[in-house]
Amino acid sequence: MVYILAILLPPLGLLVNGQLLSAIANLVMIVPCILLGLIFPLFFLLPSAHAVIAVHMKRTDRYQKELVEAIERHGPPPNWRP
Repeated sequence: MVYILAILLPPLGLLVNGQLLSAIANLVMIVPCILLGLIFPLFFLLPSAHAVIAVHMKRTDRYQKELVEAIERHGPPPNWRP
């Protein structure tokens, strides 16, 4: 759901994901991308691409932190060899 929001409304998708600075940077990025998008249409996709990549990186970081915390709490998996 956050990914769809990041594609359609990039700053709002970033805010929902808890990334205030990325949302502000995305808002600043939208104005020149709209102007340049009139000449080069691929620039219209740049804010959405930024938002999707930022959301994915944040979610991956959260998952990795949860995984490390679970390993610290419960120990390594069975049959694990260093």
